[in-house]
Amino acid sequence: MTTRIPPLSAGEGDEQARGLLDKLGGDFDRIPNIFTTFARHPRMFRRWLGLGQHLLRESTLPPREREIVILRTAALSGSAYEWAQHAVIGRRAGLTPEEIERISAGLDANGWPDDDRALLRAIDELHDGHDLSDASWRALSARWDTHQVMDFTMTVGFYTMTAMALNTFGVEVDPDLAP
Repeated sequence: MTTRIPPLSAGEGDEQARGLLDKLGGDFDRIPNIFTTFARHPRMFRRWLGLGQHLLRESTLPPREREIVILRTAALSGSAYEWAQHAVIGRRAGLTPEEIERISAGLDANGWPDDDRALLRAIDELHDGHDLSDASWRALSARWDTHQVMDFTMTVGFYTMTAMALNTFGVEVDPDLAP
């Protein structure tokens, strides 16, 4: 992969970009590449962070299911960056290494319980057709309330958009996560 938009280095960027990165805290060299790359467009970055914060930290989805959604979206979108970040987060959310490995195979993998299989089917439908079948809608609605179904749909869309940007900009997997 060729880096098309390099991450900001320490001291680089305008006041708004530096302010946003400072709010992330910690040592600048440890700020993930996604943030230092997106900070090259501070107005967009600030708004992207807002929705991302909701979907990652305040979502009504259970954390394990949220990470299945993100990892499957990363796999379908070919985003090595999202996959590397969320494989770690997914383990913290309760996914086993075997489940994480199966996510890329999707519905074809053996061992998925019915609820997870329905979730994977819905992710694939949204990714492929930008809509859910009535059967998937019913399955999700039987499992979750309206807020959760909305958070599910927005999570697939947000992480698809983010994967597009990561792939297009050539954002490299952070060194601490590289395989």
